[in-house]
Amino acid sequence: MINSFEEIYEKVISLPKKNLVIAWGVDSHSIHAAASAIEKGLTKVTLVGSQELIRKVCDTEKIDASIFQIVNISDESLAISMAVALINQGEGDILMKGLCSTDKYMRAILNKEKGLLPPKTVLSHITVLKHPFYHKLLILSDIAVIPAPDLPQKIAMVNYLVNTAHKLGIQRPKVAALAATEQLLTGMPACIDAALLSKMAERGQIKNCLLDGPLSLDIALSKEAAEIKQVHSAVAGDADCLLFPNIESGNMFYKSNSILTQGTRIAAVVAGAKAPAVLTSRGDSSDTKLNSIALAALIA
Repeated sequence: MINSFEEIYEKVISLPKKNLVIAWGVDSHSIHAAASAIEKGLTKVTLVGSQELIRKVCDTEKIDASIFQIVNISDESLAISMAVALINQGEGDILMKGLCSTDKYMRAILNKEKGLLPPKTVLSHITVLKHPFYHKLLILSDIAVIPAPDLPQKIAMVNYLVNTAHKLGIQRPKVAALAATEQLLTGMPACIDAALLSKMAERGQIKNCLLDGPLSLDIALSKEAAEIKQVHSAVAGDADCLLFPNIESGNMFYKSNSILTQGTRIAAVVAGAKAPAVLTSRGDSSDTKLNSIALAALIA
């Protein structure tokens, strides 16, 4: 079982090299991460964006621009469209957001004629988080794409969580369907959905995982909390995957950990498209972007 980002790097290095395409890859964080990905042997890289801006960053940061393939497009929206087109043409295996806004990036992926979304497919955001005070990697969904997932969307999200866990060597991941309480309260939709998902997993309608819910966050992550509250669950205190009931809860968990807890390391991708799509904040660090590239290469 993979339990650190360094182990993800080692695994990816042993695999055939994928080609990373960065949409509007003109900022120093993206270019640093791309250069590091090449240096570490994780991927090849194509930067789509203004060659002038790319070379300016490379000169300032003392990075050899010749290590990249550069597709020179000076317009942000056109650069994003071209990056998606390169994936569709088989010239790239992983898409990544550079300095462009998330709405433009996602709009290009979701474009019905030229995007990367197969018919009737749900896109979901997957985050892998290494917290200094948790004993293994945590896989989270959804903190950035689906605002208020319904039950069918949550089923798809669980499957993406499980598939990611399998790539990390976790054969039967423990999935916590989260709510504000571990009690099955009929007035809380998150509790009802979590209970339905748990029963579906129990009956084999959701496969290859151990899923329990509703579980509160403290019970999912702390055996002590589970013991105090007398909750008996194989998932309690040992969750591999956290399924959040809505985007607000997931996004706040992500940002509170990334900003307030020193030593937390993160990777983030969008699952469900024709290729893994790295989706990090424009303010995320080069380390987060590099981790995300490695995770996407592993999934790809």
